[in-house]
Parts: sequence; C-alpha cells; structure tokens
Amino acid sequence: MKLIIDDDAQTLVVTGAKESRTLALYSKEAYELISEVWLKVGWNEKYPYTFTWLGRPIIQSPEDMMRAQEVLYQVQPDVIIETGIAHGGSLIFYASLCEAMGNGRVIGVDIEIRPPNREALENHRLAPQITLIEGSSIDDNTISHVKNQIGAEERVLVILDSCHTYAHVSAELDAYAGMVTVGSYIVATDGSMEFLADVPRGQPSWKVDNPARAARDFAAKHTNFVLESPAWQFNESRLEKANTYWTSAWLRKVMESS
Repeated sequence: MKLIIDDDAQTLVVTGAKESRTLALYSKEAYELISEVWLKVGWNEKYPYTFTWLGRPIIQSPEDMMRAQEVLYQVQPDVIIETGIAHGGSLIFYASLCEAMGNGRVIGVDIEIRPPNREALENHRLAPQITLIEGSSIDDNTISHVKNQIGAEERVLVILDSCHTYAHVSAELDAYAGMVTVGSYIVATDGSMEFLADVPRGQPSWKVDNPARAARDFAAKHTNFVLESPAWQFNESRLEKANTYWTSAWLRKVMESS
C-alpha cells in the first residue's frame, strides 16, 4: 500500500495492488490509515522508549497506558500482576493508580531483575505497594509464589509483558488465567509484533510468532474468556479504533471455567 498526503489539496491518495482511491485528508478513514503507519514508524524509531512515569522509564505508548488506566479504574483490582519488569516504570504506573484509587497493590515478576532497577524500585516511595518476584514467569515455583501472594477474595487483573513469543505467552495464559477474577482481564501485550514484522527493527517470524495469535488461540479454546478491547469510557469523536501496540490483547473473564 502506498499513501500520498497532499496537505494543500487536503487529500490522502491510497494506492493498493488493485485500486487507487482518494480520501479527504481530514476524515476518519484517513486518520486510521495514517495512524497505522505512524505506529510502525514510531515503534521502529523507539518512540515508546522516550517516556518515564514518576522517575522510571516505562517503555509503553501513552495511549496504551491511558486505556489501561480506564480499565483499572473500572475493574478496581485488589491485585495487579505484571510479568516483565524491565526498568519498572509500568509497575510504578500501576502502583500510583492503586494509590490514587485508595486500593490495590502490584506484583511484578521477571526472570532477571537487574540490581539498578531493583534498587530504584525498592527505594521508590511507592515501594510498599509493590512485591518483586524474580524467576521465570512460567516456572512452577514462580507461579506458586505469585499465587501465595493473593488472598482468596481478592480481585485480580493480570498483564503479560515479558517474553513475547507465541509459546511463552501461551504458557503464561495457561498459568495465570485461573488467577483472574470474573469481570477482570488478562492482557497479552505487544500483539503489534504481527504488524511490525516488516519494519527494519522487526523480524519476519513475528508474523506468526506473537502474543496476539496466542491470545486469539487461547480465547478459541477457553469459552470463559472473551477477546475484546474494552469500550472507551468517553468519546466525543467519530473515531472507534485505538492507536495501540496492544492489539488482540484484552481477554475478559466472563465466568469461571466449567
């Protein structure tokens, strides 16, 4: 697909293998097409690597964080489990939301918590709301350790952001979905890998080896989960499509497994 933006004529010319069409530049459809390219270029140029949250690098797009905030406020979880810690910015983000809402805490799991990151997290003023667990997120001992941190009546939401291969995310979904409470979510982040496979920093294998495919396959096998993006809580625009790197990510638990 080729896009030609003419700012003077206020048009977007879209040329594909079989047809060419001209759209109004200031239109919903043009916005969506340009946004798809913007996401790819932005990821390749590491735009998500330019943000911090309360002092820690977060490595997420602002839109994905804002949408996550909407869901967390709606669900009001007692426990947020995140696999994959990196610099800890997202742990701090979720912990700050828990503090603002007056409820909740965060459990962070990573196969390796690097000493500078651990020190920064343990010395952060939100440290009392964060539990760090070092170990593979799909190791039986790690999974047991996480489960032991959760009370019987606590409301749980899970965010998977560690190794993003199909096999690893599938294993994480199998391991953590049972901890999710009805009405809450398990989120397989970074499904965008399937549409980033052809960018310079991407890999062709990502077209099939990605979290989005793992989430879709999980939903097809587990009828107690529904794969759906949460509805926007406020929208005075004509837009309906999020600018997200978390495609096919949100699995909502609708009932306990039979």
